[in-house]
Parts: sequence; structure tokens; C-alpha cells
Amino acid sequence: MYIVKKGKIVWKYENMEPNQGEISDATLMKDGNILVAHQYGIFEINMQHQILWKMHVPENTEIHTIQPIGKNKVVYVQNGVPAKVVIMEIPSLKKLGEFPIETKDFVHGQVRNARLTSRGTLLISHMDGNMVREYDCEGHVLRQVDLQKSPWSAFELKNGNLLVTGSQFIMELDRNSKEVWSIDFSQNQKYYGITSAQTSRRFKNGNTLINNWFNQWNGAKVDQKNPPVQAIMVSPSKEILYKLCSWSNPDLGPSTIIQPLNEKVDRNQCFFGKFK
Repeated sequence: MYIVKKGKIVWKYENMEPNQGEISDATLMKDGNILVAHQYGIFEINMQHQILWKMHVPENTEIHTIQPIGKNKVVYVQNGVPAKVVIMEIPSLKKLGEFPIETKDFVHGQVRNARLTSRGTLLISHMDGNMVREYDCEGHVLRQVDLQKSPWSAFELKNGNLLVTGSQFIMELDRNSKEVWSIDFSQNQKYYGITSAQTSRRFKNGNTLINNWFNQWNGAKVDQKNPPVQAIMVSPSKEILYKLCSWSNPDLGPSTIIQPLNEKVDRNQCFFGKFK
């Protein structure tokens, strides 16, 4: 993980312990702490690199996404058979509630991202089900958006629309699940050949930041003469405003999730139904 200001790395964290998996989710909060899910565990770290608490996943499960609830709670999705949503007290790691969610049996391909909404509900991108669902804290499905593609993430915008991102696409859907804006990366090479878009952010001016993850797990190496982008910014008219492509001096590595520094999360404002 890196914090970058004015093109310079001002803070970084790298876990060199074996079998740490991939950092799929990281949330920088206003208190300066970062909440992290890294496939085989979850933890909270401060700016002094102190691990405030951590939990390893049970056998045959994975955790790729986590959200804060107030000062002393979190909610995460635990991939497994069955997969489930868990609300937990921290730092005691006491389970306060959980419910199962519908998934297929391939654990690694179930869920990568979930986000709390302003209403205190949870948006889960069902990567293996080609859908996004909104749940209350009791596990009831309040809304289901069926897609023809596999979603990696879904964020609630200020206008109530959803910004859904997947490997080869990004789309904005209104409250009736009607598409109002989209880009199909597989059909347009002008977007620097994006192959694995995973998350996106919408700014107040309407511009959208889209990150692109380059898969190095299979031994692929970055072609320094023609390196992949890590992120691009596009305008509402889909014009490319700028790109991030930094594989040396500094090497920022594959990009799973990017959070603008002016969007630090106030954990005290985050709630999941009755859990506050």
C-alpha cells in the first residue's frame, strides 16, 4: 500500500510474511488508520505501522473486503461454502451477527468488494453471480441488479446512482437500474488496453477515476517499453484526461483499489442497520 502526494511516496506498507495473499481492499479513515483485507486475513494499521488488531481467516475461506462501523465494529464478507457477511467487534474479534449469502462453490471467485451505503445497507458485488445486491443487517435482499457481466465493485454515488465496475467495463445505473453512462473497455483500445478494471471513483466535477490491475500472479512481467496503466481519469464525455503509469521511480505495482486522500472515511458516520 502507498500514500502518494505530489508524485512522491510519503508512506508505504509491505507485508513480507509468507502466504499473505492479495490486498483487495484498503480504506483510509479520518483517524489516520487503514482497514485492510488481504485474502487470508484482515487488520487495522496506523501511520506508525503498528497493527492495532488482526484476524486470520478460517481454513478454506477468504476475505477480500471490509468496512468500518463506528469506532469498534467492522463488517466483512467471508468467501466460503457457504459465504457469509459477518459483523464483528474490534479489537476483541467478537462476532455480533452474521448471515449467509448466495454464491457458487468456487471460493476465490465469489466476492471481491462490498460497500456500506448512506442508508446503512450493504452493497455486495456478486462476482460469480453477475449481479449486485443490497442487503440489510438481517440479510434481507432489498435490491438486486442483474448484469450480463461480472462486477468487481459497486459504489453508491451522491445522486443515488450506482457506479459498477468489472474487468472489462464500467457503468452508471440509476435507481431503476437503467444504464445512464458506460464504457466497454473490450471494444475500445483507446483506453490503453485496460484488461482488469476493478474499482472506480466519481469526483464532484463528474470525472471518473478507474484503476487497472495487472496480474503478476501468473509470472507475467511488466513490459517496461510498453507498460500497462495503473489508472486513468475520464471525463463525463469519456475523454481521457490523464493516466497513471508508474512502474519505476517509483514502482507503485498492480492497482487493486485507489482512494483519493480528500475522501477519508469517517468511521463514526458508518453504520449497518442497528450496528453503529
